[in-house]
Amino acid sequence: MFPSPRLPFPYRPEADVVASQLRGLAGALDWAAAAHSAQPWVQAVRDNPPPFWAMESLLKEYPISSAEGLALMRLAEALLRVPDAETAIALTADQLGRADFDGAGDGVMARLSASAISMSKLFLPEGGHPNLMSKLGARTVVAATLRAVQLLGRQFVLGQTIGDAMGEADDSRKKIPNLRFSYDMLGEGARTDADALRYLASYTHAIQAIAAGADASGATEKNDGISIKLSALHPRYEDAQRERVMAELVPRVWGLCELSAGANINLTIDAEEVDRLELSLEVFEALAALVAKHHPQWQGFGLAMQAYQTRALDLIQHIAAIARKYKLRLMCRLVKGAYWDSEIKRAQEMGLPHYPVFTHKHHTDVSYLACAQALLAAPDAIYPQFAGHNAATIAAILQMASRNAVPFELQRLHGMGEGVFREVLKNPLISCRVYAPVGAHRDLLAYLVRRLLENGANSSFVHQLADESVGMGELLTSPLRLEPDASLPLPPALYGPGRANSLGLDLTVESMRAPLLAALDGTPVPVVPAFDPRQAAAVVEKGAGAYRAWSKLAVAERAAILRRAADAMERQMPKFCALLVKEAFKTWGDAVSEVREAVDFLRYYANEAERIMRPVALPGPTGETNELRLTARGVWVCISPWNFPLAIFTGQVAAALATGNAVLAKPAEQTPGIALEAVRLLHEAGVPEGALQLAHGPGDTVGAALVAAPQVAGVVFTGSTQVAKIINRALAAKDGPIVPLIAETGGINAMLVDSTALPEQVADAVVQSAFRSAGQRCSALRLLCVHEGVADHVIAMIQGAAQELVAGETADLATDVGPVIDREAFDNIQKHLQRLGSSAKVLVTPAAPGSPANLIPPAAFEVRSLAEVKDEIFGPVLQVVRWGSGELKDPQAVIAQINALGYGLTLGIQTRIDSRAQALAAAAHVGNIYVNRNMIGAVVGVQPFGGEGLSGTGPKAGGPHYLYRFCAEQTVTVNTTAAGGNAALLAGGA
Repeated sequence: MFPSPRLPFPYRPEADVVASQLRGLAGALDWAAAAHSAQPWVQAVRDNPPPFWAMESLLKEYPISSAEGLALMRLAEALLRVPDAETAIALTADQLGRADFDGAGDGVMARLSASAISMSKLFLPEGGHPNLMSKLGARTVVAATLRAVQLLGRQFVLGQTIGDAMGEADDSRKKIPNLRFSYDMLGEGARTDADALRYLASYTHAIQAIAAGADASGATEKNDGISIKLSALHPRYEDAQRERVMAELVPRVWGLCELSAGANINLTIDAEEVDRLELSLEVFEALAALVAKHHPQWQGFGLAMQAYQTRALDLIQHIAAIARKYKLRLMCRLVKGAYWDSEIKRAQEMGLPHYPVFTHKHHTDVSYLACAQALLAAPDAIYPQFAGHNAATIAAILQMASRNAVPFELQRLHGMGEGVFREVLKNPLISCRVYAPVGAHRDLLAYLVRRLLENGANSSFVHQLADESVGMGELLTSPLRLEPDASLPLPPALYGPGRANSLGLDLTVESMRAPLLAALDGTPVPVVPAFDPRQAAAVVEKGAGAYRAWSKLAVAERAAILRRAADAMERQMPKFCALLVKEAFKTWGDAVSEVREAVDFLRYYANEAERIMRPVALPGPTGETNELRLTARGVWVCISPWNFPLAIFTGQVAAALATGNAVLAKPAEQTPGIALEAVRLLHEAGVPEGALQLAHGPGDTVGAALVAAPQVAGVVFTGSTQVAKIINRALAAKDGPIVPLIAETGGINAMLVDSTALPEQVADAVVQSAFRSAGQRCSALRLLCVHEGVADHVIAMIQGAAQELVAGETADLATDVGPVIDREAFDNIQKHLQRLGSSAKVLVTPAAPGSPANLIPPAAFEVRSLAEVKDEIFGPVLQVVRWGSGELKDPQAVIAQINALGYGLTLGIQTRIDSRAQALAAAAHVGNIYVNRNMIGAVVGVQPFGGEGLSGTGPKAGGPHYLYRFCAEQTVTVNTTAAGGNAALLAGGA
């Protein structure tokens, strides 16, 4: 195996990277001359616009920022894959109903709109019960809209088969001889091995077809070629599965390379997400070594690279070094980048120190030019390919290339940039390769929407080219300038100046994961002495004494102590992650997330306490002041579970302490060591020992004794519904004050999938929600309700994806599913598996229990009706039911039956019909509803968590109402006239 490539740290200050690039470009480029060269191209495009369906014209007619452009994009993304007429009608009504195509211009789409799309106002059904005539009218409009979307697809897909595409390419060359093509077989990344083998067969067939028309003895760069995605050829193409990828993926790609080398055509590996970059390089170098050994004369092997990555220039230098190491000439396609928004979101969600991509568009342009300079400076190692549609950038490339007489080619996407390249390619010495998607129109959805979003942004050149209000000087302005700050708040500042986002780790970066792995051996799980239940009254009394001093402390001082604890926990992340892996059997990714959640709870509740505990002046009659105050209640018992032994434990404790209460914390008996370390940290931060006491032991003895003890002012509990009811009855039976209970309990959490949902997104969400954390999350998916029109396809994808998961020791980075918490949990789940195995259809076969102890691999079953799902199975077990007919004819009926189960914790909705999602959310008696995403991982202050019915009492943890339950309210009224009158009133009177 080849050593992992070493690139710079991916999360560096943007300004530092750009400043270095600008220094390298000094004197290498005359931007004013480049802009002058580009000006006639731009003017020619504006004087003679491309056909309506070209991207420039389309964006001019229907900007993505408009309701019409958004409706068109959403329909293009979803309509072609909807199998049933009723849902197609609902989707079309939903999207076109919020747009107005009546005012369109004179283009082809406008004429189509006038005769079809705008008719939606007249024919599409309103409400849920359209009559027959409305249905007939609606179907007509849907058919016309389908045709419109297909026409749109034809502009971005060269052909539905490789043969059709090659025929279109030949026709294009009759008009412009200096065109070449790189065919891209459309499709999402593989979720199953069957998907990967299907894509492999598609690539193989395409290469064979391209080879038939190639010149095997000529220059490789003059032949057409193919672009492939590594994520399409392996269902687990990710850093944690490195060994599998090298053993299974490399041979697949090598087979394609051998076919391409034998035909002398080029094969380019497309760029993907940042977290896959090092893995992509390792695969690429392994293949380069094989090329050097078996086909050293082949010059068609290549890689795409994204200029928007802050490591782009380093990547080019790395690729040049590989080429020289193996004495090859490699093709390098330079692109701006296609996953910008998802990279930004990922960095924010993970709490990374900086973004791995540039946040200013002109910084990406600077990077592109710096990368172009580097590519042109390495003609012995690299054949440069410059992909882009910006006229000024093209002119700059031509200028830099002419200085060194380096061979190169330009590239553009099929359906985009045709107007500019029509002018550029009037020079017969310039060659252009068209990146051409090939596939069925229904497969273009994700690709098409990505292109529309990229080029539809107001800041994009393609968008501005069609907008004549953007002057020539503004359109061709120089990007060679530095912005000192990112255009977005950095991930640590995501929540504004008042609360720092918890810092996270990217486990794909070796330097970030190394401290975690090092801490594993050096962090013993502490032994925690058992608490004697007979001492319950004594510890409550001790807590009551500490409460009197702690509650008198100013709220700002208490908040400062919690913030110090948060900072300390953040610094000690490796230790706490190691404890979570060893004692709670967490995977490394889950461990990092849990430490971050605990840190977020400490900071969030510190802020919230300062906010809500400020006295509030209330209005009243003259001569009187009225003030509302919140005060602490006393000693709280906090009973936390083993499934989040740090985050929930810390959250409960922090909420009680922030509001001035004292705490008796009883952790789960399976995970006391984690709790002990958290308590030590809080004591070191300044929480008095009496104000926070740990009581470890069984719930039926220690927990029961604490709940029953006198002077307890409140109980907060997370666990089973059954135990919550026992606590509730115990509190009700006590003499004295009525004691509040905050309970967050279980749930039969469902996900509803209709036929507009994207199957790949559904499979990802289901696998994450049902099987991550071994299904041991309160929010985990238990019941999947999928529309019968797409059920077979969706279920097959989930089956294949579940079978690709790795079950084993959680200390192994490759593990996806670890063991359940203990033997009792294991035995309970096994009973459910046996029952389902005999009464339901097995979808994912429950594997035999393996090593380590208590390991249960993912399992899934299809049940006949939703009513058969009666119990929460707290493990990696999914039940599936189909809907679309009978008692579950429509989605509202599904929601009604979910409500009837009595639980109300989490619900997932997968649909592209926006109005449907909102209506279903409104009908559901559920605390947390997630639309078009997974159902787990609620973030403090972002997705407050908690349910209703059998799922808990509320208020929601991590939300703005939570702390109120820990407080008593006090109103103080002062009669200011008692001492002889209201002086202020008299002073201002007549």
